[in-house]
Amino acid sequence: MGVMIDGVWHDRWYDTAKTGGRFEREASRFRDRLATEPGGEGLPAEPGRYHLYVSLACPWAHRTLIWRRLKRLEGAISVSVVDPRMGGAGWTFGAPAEAGDEAVPFAGATGDALFGNRALHEVYARANPDYSGRVTVPVLWDKLRGTIVNNESAEIVRMFDRAFDHLAPKHGNPGLILCPDELRDEIDAVNADVYDRINNGVYKAGFATTQAAYEAAVVPLFEALDRMEARLADGQGWLVGGRMTEADLRLFTTLVRFDPVYHGHFKCNLRRIADYPMLTALTARLLAVPAIRETVDDAHIRWHYYWSHTTINPTRVVPLGPAEPPRLDPSWPAPALD
Repeated sequence: MGVMIDGVWHDRWYDTAKTGGRFEREASRFRDRLATEPGGEGLPAEPGRYHLYVSLACPWAHRTLIWRRLKRLEGAISVSVVDPRMGGAGWTFGAPAEAGDEAVPFAGATGDALFGNRALHEVYARANPDYSGRVTVPVLWDKLRGTIVNNESAEIVRMFDRAFDHLAPKHGNPGLILCPDELRDEIDAVNADVYDRINNGVYKAGFATTQAAYEAAVVPLFEALDRMEARLADGQGWLVGGRMTEADLRLFTTLVRFDPVYHGHFKCNLRRIADYPMLTALTARLLAVPAIRETVDDAHIRWHYYWSHTTINPTRVVPLGPAEPPRLDPSWPAPALD
């Protein structure tokens, strides 16, 4: 996992000894914004100016890839994809040194398209030679200023939702607003519950190093999944407003990783998502959208977690399954997108 201190990379796992065995996520450090309308506050949304660094394994980075596809920003924002296997150098753009006989390029990883860097921490050092903090994805890079705009996924997707729509039809998709003004307060409330107990809750359970810390995370996790199951049943299969919104997609990136990874690897095993009919239906509906399904890479997901977290899985043996994604129930059709 590692951390940078005064611009120097250190291979260092999370220090849970000082937090009573609890995993506590650090706040993202780069928080500039794109203007969400021409002339608005923030950096101008200009096609070709910005670049995304992502992992196909990471649920936070996955959000930005979904928005990039749904908002038709592929031609406006370029992308580099790291190798899913994280070793002592953190996120790298090629096979980590620890891969040994498996040190071959991983399908879907691209290398660093901008600088040819070996590791993502080198990108952070370009932005701030004295940077201290975790080196995470996603990263939204400004090619013009030569620095990181933002590395907080929740803020990046809000920018993508509107910032480029004035460039439609070439870039942007004003016909699809995932956080409409009239639903924003409700979406924010659902997001807060989902983030703390589900999106981040699986990590709090998986990275806990005491029984008490684990149980303090895993019980609220399943209580929140129960709430989302009930909410979907009451809301025509969507979390907010009877339609697909940001809230559904932010939950989705955890749901699609839950049974393959979090259920076993992170010990979140009170139930599977397959045991929740409405959560399964939501996952299947979203996977039925080609623009969403094409952002899901099952191999990157499994290999990242099981191979990278040697404090949890020291053998680095990667399971082969589960093999079948949830199937779409005809009574819950996929959303119709323009």
